[in-house]
Amino acid sequence: MQLTEAVLQALKTAWSHKLRSFFTLLGIIVSVAFLVAVVAVIQGMNAYVRENLTGAIVGVNAFQVRREPIKFGFIDDEEWRQIQRRPIIAPEDVAYVRKALPDAIAIALQSGWPTPMTDVLWRNKTVGDVLIFGVTAPFQLVQDYEFEAGDPLSDVDVHERRPVAILGFDVGHKLFDTPALAIGQKVRIHGQQFTVKGVIAKKGTVLGQSWDGFVMLPLTTFEALYGRRQTTVISVKMPTATAVADGMVRAEEAMRVAHRLRPGQGDDFAVDTAEGLVEFWKRLTRVLFTVVPTVVGIGIVVGGIVIMNIMLMSVNERTREIGILKSVGARRRDIRRQFLAESVTLALLGGLLGVLGGAAIAALVDLLSPLPARVTTWSVAVALALGATVGVLFGVYPAARAARLDPVVALRAE
Repeated sequence: MQLTEAVLQALKTAWSHKLRSFFTLLGIIVSVAFLVAVVAVIQGMNAYVRENLTGAIVGVNAFQVRREPIKFGFIDDEEWRQIQRRPIIAPEDVAYVRKALPDAIAIALQSGWPTPMTDVLWRNKTVGDVLIFGVTAPFQLVQDYEFEAGDPLSDVDVHERRPVAILGFDVGHKLFDTPALAIGQKVRIHGQQFTVKGVIAKKGTVLGQSWDGFVMLPLTTFEALYGRRQTTVISVKMPTATAVADGMVRAEEAMRVAHRLRPGQGDDFAVDTAEGLVEFWKRLTRVLFTVVPTVVGIGIVVGGIVIMNIMLMSVNERTREIGILKSVGARRRDIRRQFLAESVTLALLGGLLGVLGGAAIAALVDLLSPLPARVTTWSVAVALALGATVGVLFGVYPAARAARLDPVVALRAE
């Protein structure tokens, strides 16, 4: 029997017993769908973290000089106490960094932790829980902010402590409906009036969290209103991504000079990109990738056992058919090939249905939740390979049993 004929026979058998075939393949369908959907979400998140979240936190082609590192995950008490003993990143440190990095596009200072939240009022309208940041003018360039209306903060605004404010898009829209109408209006923040100088274009959401609900003030104005934070942050934007690593080294040397650290002493600051976030996510996905195969493997084994049982039942039901085939000259390997082809075809069919189901689940997750999902070619290939492997492993025994049947005994079967 030709392989194509065996496959067609397998498809015909599966179609003639549609309900039984579906329940036979249910374990494989669910397992493969779970694999494809979970991998799609993880891969989508990986791309999302690299392409959007890291740039939103630090900026593109940028790094930060901070008191505490951008570190996600567990920090033990001793490490936290050491961080708390570090000096703050002061405005005076900016001059050292600027001197070491003459090729930097922008070097900015921004208020650090804790970030105050307050209500912003205009006439009878209020926007609650707005994040308030204090920044120097170059910070807007580091973050690649575009303006929906008005002008950015200037060095003069910072130097003269002007009571001006830059609104995030959500704040401007909620208070004034049209951002252009906000320019020149006076809003009340923390009991004081500020003139709206500009409204930043919409940045969108990250994992369902809006990045447009903030107000920026000149850093000097911010510190007069809220006092100096426990630390400030120096942000540096380099011309290209390849220049970031060298810039970080030079910034580290400049900060060691600024803090008068002797050779052998550890840094009392951190020079970071958003790689801390990327590394944290990689560790998390590594854990997920160790759990997912276990869950999928259990489902695949259960599905394979069901296929084997169904194939053994099929051998019993088709004993007379096997006897007729042998009586007209079919060899053992022909019988074995036919039943093995049926087993592999069933398993591949289950894998294909699982892939379609997983892709549909991934599409729903992407549509209905803030989690991005991307179905990858390799996950589809792995899913189909799993189906074929299950078909071979759990189809060998039923195929061998069918091939060993005595044709005389098989012909007498009813």
